[in-house]
Amino acid sequence: LVRVGIEYRVRTVTCIALWRHFRIMHSPVWQKVVKVSNSIASAAQLDASELMCPMPLLKTKLALRNLSVGDVLHVIATDSGSWRDIPRFLQLSTHELLAATDVDGRYEFWIKKGA
Repeated sequence: LVRVGIEYRVRTVTCIALWRHFRIMHSPVWQKVVKVSNSIASAAQLDASELMCPMPLLKTKLALRNLSVGDVLHVIATDSGSWRDIPRFLQLSTHELLAATDVDGRYEFWIKKGA
């Protein structure tokens, strides 16, 4: 009985983790993201590569504070948590994710500052 309970619990946790991943990747914030082109002009660039979680998100928040409404911030990160954290933060804020790319572990985001 104990073994069955443990296996059930492990399967449940795995299913929950897969569901969360599915929800994040299919959330409205990702559905709005357009493919990036080199024509997006940015007012500022933040290189958060080589920084570990949660520093890319915190540096992004600080950089957005220094911009004017409507300015675009280009963020570069290498921490895999950034791919999840930055869009989730933007979904809860007034800022807009214009584009995002993931090329060989290099994550780039173009963020338009909201009000």
